[in-house]
Amino acid sequence: MTAPEPDKGLTAWRPGSYREGMSTIERVFATRIYRGRISGKGARRLNQDLTRVIETLAVDDGAGRDWSDQHDYAGYTSYASLNDLPWRFPEFASLQGELDQHVKEFVGALEFDLGGRGLACDSLWVNVLEPGGHHAPHIHPHSVISGTYYVSVPKGAAAIRFEDPRHAMMMAAPPRKPKAHADNKPYLAIAPKVGDVLLWESWLRHDVPMNRADAERVSISFNYAWGDGDGS
Repeated sequence: MTAPEPDKGLTAWRPGSYREGMSTIERVFATRIYRGRISGKGARRLNQDLTRVIETLAVDDGAGRDWSDQHDYAGYTSYASLNDLPWRFPEFASLQGELDQHVKEFVGALEFDLGGRGLACDSLWVNVLEPGGHHAPHIHPHSVISGTYYVSVPKGAAAIRFEDPRHAMMMAAPPRKPKAHADNKPYLAIAPKVGDVLLWESWLRHDVPMNRADAERVSISFNYAWGDGDGS
């Protein structure tokens, strides 16, 4: 994602550029969200294959269905039942290979100094959210980069919503204007499309409001942790 343009009527701030009598406003401590796509030859077939495997998992993964019922998840998730999907199914291994490249690009933009250790995908799971279901606000502890790939996004499906991490500093802040710039709003909702890949730093709190579509919203979420990866 490209950086926002400097505010109109204001001089862009640079180190050492301030002069007496000149007003500047600098956007600092930016929260970045990466949006890409799995495209090209074979992308449509990969998504079809993933859909087929997920339909099978939603039936055969009894432990996942039980966990979803016990935790009032409206649908099915493999979050707590299967931690080796890329090993079990070549379709998920192919997806992970694609995700590795997107994460590498995002990490470059974030300018992490990884000391040569890199990031590696350490968890990947399926989410099948039924109509009327939602996912409460949360973060992904013990990870560096988290994200989601979207398999099925029916018309009217819920967007993913990100929360400004500075919420503790907003105790007396007035509400924002309806057409305020995205980086001034307390929440940012992104409506994904099939094939989209969204990435963010794992500390960024997010949720999925009620799914108002008439069909299931299907996605694959994942975490990348700092370990013995290839330097991504």
